[in-house]
Amino acid sequence: MSDSTTPQHLFSVQRWREGVWDRNPALVMLLGLCPLLAVSNTAINGFTLALATLLTLCVSNGVVAAFRHRLVTTVRIPMTVLIIAGTVTIIEQLLLAYATPIHRSLGLFLPLIVTNCLILGRAEVYARNHGVADALIDGLIMGVGFGIVLIVLGALREWLGGALLIALLPPGAFILVGLLLALKNAIDHYGVSATKKMAGANHSSALSTARNSKD
Repeated sequence: MSDSTTPQHLFSVQRWREGVWDRNPALVMLLGLCPLLAVSNTAINGFTLALATLLTLCVSNGVVAAFRHRLVTTVRIPMTVLIIAGTVTIIEQLLLAYATPIHRSLGLFLPLIVTNCLILGRAEVYARNHGVADALIDGLIMGVGFGIVLIVLGALREWLGGALLIALLPPGAFILVGLLLALKNAIDHYGVSATKKMAGANHSSALSTARNSKD
């Protein structure tokens, strides 16, 4: 895609639907499951990690897109990882300075954002082939899609944790992610079935109209 991508395309509803729902990084591509399952034991932890991941995605995508013509193939991946690591380090130091309890709660999983295959994957697959604006929007959309799952999962585990201890443990996170995935698939299946029924009804109506016009 060229650098002249129109704002209408960048913010199209279809593109947001693909990133947040149809190709959700957590529920469809199953990326970043390690922090998703380990840190999402509370809503605030999920929100903080979601925000950190979103910022890292946007910054890394934007920088890689800006310098995509100057990144030599032999050092492209190391330089991309360096950009991601620098962004994560800044975010980590800010949390350490202004939100120490949250930083302590996230622990090792905050710096491990560097190894999140979602971030490196979007930089390699998308950002290095598109303009800066397009890459930034891609990072925003993918970050929002991943963040929604993190926050919802964290809120569910925190809510259920008062009655079910397993909800706060990794096995509970696996179970809840499976249930969210099943719910998404059920909604998709219902939407496809409804679309087929509507198409069949429209086809029958068109045939009936054609027959009546012949008569």
